[in-house]
Amino acid sequence: MTGAPSSPDSPVQIALDGVTKRYQTTSGPVLAVEAVSLGVHRQEFLTLLGPSGCGKSTVLAMIGGLVAPDGGRIAIDGVACAGPDPRKVALVFQEAGLFPWRTALDNVGFGQELAGVPAARRREVARELLGAMGLRGFEAKYPRELSGGMRQRVAIARALALDAPILLMDEPFGALDEQTRLLMGEWLVGIRRRTPRTIVFVTHSLQEAIALSDRIAVMTSRPGRIKALVDVALPFPRDLDSPEVADLRAKLWGHIREESIRAMEGLA
Repeated sequence: MTGAPSSPDSPVQIALDGVTKRYQTTSGPVLAVEAVSLGVHRQEFLTLLGPSGCGKSTVLAMIGGLVAPDGGRIAIDGVACAGPDPRKVALVFQEAGLFPWRTALDNVGFGQELAGVPAARRREVARELLGAMGLRGFEAKYPRELSGGMRQRVAIARALALDAPILLMDEPFGALDEQTRLLMGEWLVGIRRRTPRTIVFVTHSLQEAIALSDRIAVMTSRPGRIKALVDVALPFPRDLDSPEVADLRAKLWGHIREESIRAMEGLA
């Protein structure tokens, strides 16, 4: 698998044009995101990377229709985003959010159940996805019987079961230990190979961003803007100890360090 399954010539599926978002707080309005313009190509894996509080999750929530922008426009396949649409967009969050009274199989099938998919078809799709996630034999287990990494794989399978062309992932491995995070990244690369789709991924981890992405959008400290777009033209699986990765990590860290220092100076 090459490092760039989508090219700059492939269609732009997600378009952000001058997107701005303000939040009202007890101390007054806070400008979270300002004038963000970005195009995400079909079947591209784009990661949003930046210092804490820079608006990465806000951008993701606006793409998913969970939060409305105060300015600018977001369009998916040329159609303005007016709210959540599970036919187009599925989401995975840091917390797996599984229903404790449902088995892994029934958790994966929940979205399809809401969509009126027949039970036999739901079970078939859920079994296939759990198998692809390395969870064959765990279909009848409840969330309390699964490890953190397993629960998150169930959550990803639940999102994939919706068969939406776009997958938004907000720090999905953030609550896991480092070893499990690395393994989850490998699982995600494999799943992406089997079921190509457009992925927008939020993380604080430079290593995670390099291991998974086609492009990385580095955001400034608040208000979040796009500081740099970095291509990751490396083949999978990626050797994270290679000189090319070291150079890329140094480049990204330079951007992040600069913005983190600027944020701390702003608080002084």
